[in-house]
Amino acid sequence: MKYSPVWRTIVVGILRPLLFTLLKRDWKGQENIPRTGGVVIAPNHLSESDPLALAHFVYTAGRFPVYLAKDSVFKSRVLGHILRRTGQIPVYRDRSDAGLALRDAEKGLRSGESVIFYPEGTCTRDPDLWPMTGKTGAARVALTTGVPVVPVAHWGAHELLRYGTKKIRLFPRKTMHVVAGPPVDLSKYEGRPLDAETLTAATADIMAAIAALLGELRGETPPETLYDHRAATRAARAAKRVADENDKDGTDDTDGENEEAKAS
Repeated sequence: MKYSPVWRTIVVGILRPLLFTLLKRDWKGQENIPRTGGVVIAPNHLSESDPLALAHFVYTAGRFPVYLAKDSVFKSRVLGHILRRTGQIPVYRDRSDAGLALRDAEKGLRSGESVIFYPEGTCTRDPDLWPMTGKTGAARVALTTGVPVVPVAHWGAHELLRYGTKKIRLFPRKTMHVVAGPPVDLSKYEGRPLDAETLTAATADIMAAIAALLGELRGETPPETLYDHRAATRAARAAKRVADENDKDGTDDTDGENEEAKAS
């Protein structure tokens, strides 16, 4: 993974003072993030303000954060240049390029980088802002490379920029509560084929650890079953198809009745 130490220093020098100003901090568990060696950091995802705020936490723990970011962000001439020079990893949506991000992440982990995976893949759609079920990428690269997975939960920074809005709420000054837990125990999956069953189970363990940490921060008990956004989306689409078909059948019946009425 190619990056410029100078650019990393420049970015940190600009962002750290800004983040110190914007957010108060309540941070715990930074000792659970290894100071050296490859590590997957797996946080919950609440809003678009998460990455910068979480990067502050990870950097203060002694690591430079490397994110997987959608490739469209890299198309910006200025931002794309900064992301590339600091070693960030583009995630391509095209199916033919979809695996490149995971391969780049594996390379980074083998070279000792701290790579941040949002297992949910997007901001949570859970109505109560609990984590959703996760995608298997984080588990796959961790089991492939043998690096630890450190679960992280955060709460509060989403008040700065809530998901789905573009309005930044600077005041009152928000507090970002963050806790990093001990690495998730994935030893029972070592040596097993990385098939769907193994990856799904390992991902569920990672998400359960994140949800438990978030429960500690919120002083609440997380749901036993995490919200499955993909399943909910499929169910909604299926329901819409049924409703559309019923509407169509109803229209056809009405047309037939009208024709009969005219004939009589």
